Amino acid sequence: MALAASLDLDAYKPAEIARRVEAVGVAKAALGIVETVTLGVLAGAFIALGSIFYLLVMTESGLGFGPGRLLGGFVFSLGLVLVVVAGAELFTGNNLIVMAWIDKKVTSAALLRNWTLVYGANFAGAVGTAVLVTLAGTLAMGDDALAETAFAVAAAKTEIVWHEAFFRGVLCNVLVCLAVWLTFAARDVTGKILAIILPISAFVALGFEHSVANMFFLPLALLNGAPGVTVAGMVGNLVPVTLGNVVGGGGLVGLVYWLCYRPGDAPATPG
Repeated sequence: MALAASLDLDAYKPAEIARRVEAVGVAKAALGIVETVTLGVLAGAFIALGSIFYLLVMTESGLGFGPGRLLGGFVFSLGLVLVVVAGAELFTGNNLIVMAWIDKKVTSAALLRNWTLVYGANFAGAVGTAVLVTLAGTLAMGDDALAETAFAVAAAKTEIVWHEAFFRGVLCNVLVCLAVWLTFAARDVTGKILAIILPISAFVALGFEHSVANMFFLPLALLNGAPGVTVAGMVGNLVPVTLGNVVGGGGLVGLVYWLCYRPGDAPATPG
């Protein structure tokens, strides 16, 4: 009995994770429109909250280049912690639905429906949070120092050339989807949070590009009159970053792990 209890506390094995991820993908694709959109709006807002937290700690941190970015990545992790633990639908994480799609448990139409609804809802949630942050006067903190940081971050994103934005999107969602993958190994909330922190901190510190976070950073700058930040610049960032996120999460994580474990060949593990 003691041995069985001990085993129950251990992390799920990779093959079990693959089956669990696929089962959740099937459920996500079958979720109703109202539920999908509502949870998508929440995810956009959650990532936006992590993003404004990131901007705050990056403002006049004085920690130096590497340590400052590491701290920024650590606090940005709040967004995915809220998505996973509180429950929400995040476009980048939902790229893992490709595992169920490859096994023909989710149709192409259902996959595209989920991604389209969630992407749009994430955008609404992120922009809505940007509006609330603007109305709250949050960017005036530190004698407008927070606004300067927000403007600089947004301007830098619009200046990334197309191919670099794409590959930064690829690398970002490899780490995001690995973080989500690792949460499926955990059996409790503490394990899920710990699984999220390092991969998310890494992608932020390394300057990779997350489409949903950029749905907050760029509109926030636009709403507050950031010089040099335009709607065209926002679109020019979001298109390659979004495509890169799909390739990184769906291809380099979802497809690769499907090839390794073929979750459709075995029954899902309970729990």
